[in-house]
Amino acid sequence: MTSPSKRLLLFTAKLGYQTRSFEDAARKLGVQLVYVTDRCHQLENPWGDQAIAVHFESPEAAAYAVMESLRSQDVAGILALGDRPAAAAAYAARGLGIHYNHPAAVQACRSKLRMKEVFRDAGLSVPWFRSLPIDPMPEPVLLNISYPCVLKPLSLSASQGVVRADNREEFLGAAACVRRLLKSPEILATREPNLDQMLVEGYIPGREVAVEGLLNDGVLRILAIFDKPDPLEGPYFEETIYVTPSRLTESVDRAIEKCATDAVRALGLSHGPVHAEFRINDDGVWPLEIAPRPIGGLCARALRFSFEGEREPIGLEELLLRHTLELPGWNSPRERIASGVMMIPVPKSGILEAISGQEAARSIPGITELTITARLHDAIAAWPEGSSYLGFLFARGDTPEKVEQSLREAHERLSFTITARLPVEHPATRRMTNQGN
Repeated sequence: MTSPSKRLLLFTAKLGYQTRSFEDAARKLGVQLVYVTDRCHQLENPWGDQAIAVHFESPEAAAYAVMESLRSQDVAGILALGDRPAAAAAYAARGLGIHYNHPAAVQACRSKLRMKEVFRDAGLSVPWFRSLPIDPMPEPVLLNISYPCVLKPLSLSASQGVVRADNREEFLGAAACVRRLLKSPEILATREPNLDQMLVEGYIPGREVAVEGLLNDGVLRILAIFDKPDPLEGPYFEETIYVTPSRLTESVDRAIEKCATDAVRALGLSHGPVHAEFRINDDGVWPLEIAPRPIGGLCARALRFSFEGEREPIGLEELLLRHTLELPGWNSPRERIASGVMMIPVPKSGILEAISGQEAARSIPGITELTITARLHDAIAAWPEGSSYLGFLFARGDTPEKVEQSLREAHERLSFTITARLPVEHPATRRMTNQGN
């Protein structure tokens, strides 16, 4: 156990899924978590967690606010959950003299365009790519666009707004879809950079994998390679199942590890968790994205590590706390058993009215947990506009094949009643329409 005086800054969205798991791990280790969240600074601590309120869209200002709040207080480490908090965490770490990634490296990961440029300049495999303004609507014939291609926002995550196009008509439809999303009030409210641009790039065929890694003084350790057994071929790219260990060959696994190492080195990342996505085909390994943060949502629960000092395996959250605070056990290996998670997909947009089959899903052999995160009677959005899942299914088994089978069988038992969302007209708009008549 470490002293309760050890203080760790956790940069996270106010509604982040992972915070409770970090709280449990911190309590076990005797660590004091100080939250840094994107909430209104004028509210008097409505959650009762004494969090430091910042705006993640202004990372340098957020870092300054953190340093002002922590005058004369010792901080032992910093972690960030999610893409938006990572940049603020990097600036704060530099100001506080804490080991972390350089702000420039983290900022490069926030732009899909900049990341592609870095990969290209480092000699990694990348498709053709270019950025386009969302206004006026681009004409692909004039831009010499080849097909198939993929259009996407420059800075959103979870495959939100990512659309494949196989011809001119689909390109124009995809561009309109991305433009609509980037001009929506919900996205504009985030004040993300580059909301007036989109990225178009060549489609990369092949299998897709996710990699969870941990950087220690520039050395990348692979914690897990996740297979994504569902084909992610478009037109949208909502992820579903992750299973580890990978069923790829040992030589392909080594190629993925090398590509991951080369990609983080090219970006300049040096310390802390890394989540990465890759495509594999006959031409080799293609880096899609690298994020300087742990796997999102509740997916971390699919990973457990065998620590000699513990009777039970430890979770990813505890492993990261141990790494950040330089405690024993941070280099523990992943448990040998196969495991996986299904991010329960959203079949269509609308209002979630009812859920059935949960007990039947939990009764499937191999299933270890089912958590529904969507709330009844709330509006939910399917991809490409959506970015949040209905919930998470977890499974363990002797082989990856059994884990995948358990997840699919459990998902088949679930049923979601989703009704159409009725259009709502603003009173001012209605008055203007009536006056016009």
